[in-house]
Amino acid sequence: MKDTDVWLGECEVGDYYVSDTYEVTEEEIITFAKQYDPQHFHLDAEKAKDSFFKGLASSGWLTAGIMMKLQVESNPFGFDLVGVEVKLEWPSPTRPGDILQIRTEILDIKMSRSKPEQGILTVETITKNQDGEIRMVMQNKILGFVRPQQ
Repeated sequence: MKDTDVWLGECEVGDYYVSDTYEVTEEEIITFAKQYDPQHFHLDAEKAKDSFFKGLASSGWLTAGIMMKLQVESNPFGFDLVGVEVKLEWPSPTRPGDILQIRTEILDIKMSRSKPEQGILTVETITKNQDGEIRMVMQNKILGFVRPQQ
């Protein structure tokens, strides 16, 4: 895909973009959990050892927030990422020290019949750590626009 400022009609199914990386810290996992997801396996590394996760794990919602940050920062489109629908999966937990990176691919493009200047892109974003382990998969639909007339 082109580097930046891509609009509907200029992108195709199969186009993708890759983000920079982001390192997850134990401190941010715990800080986020205290405010938004106060479960022991997000809050206390020692107690988390006896949990389903067998160690401190990030809230999936923190992972989703990091993914969104990476997606916005690497967005090649000339329009903002306005979500319409989303499906999330967390196949494995994000851990302290994970270095996350996303790859977003266009799966489908449907132009609006009633509003020819806009359409819906279906994209899949896969979040992996430094070892290639998948931490999160998101399929979502975003509102897209054709390049404005100059």
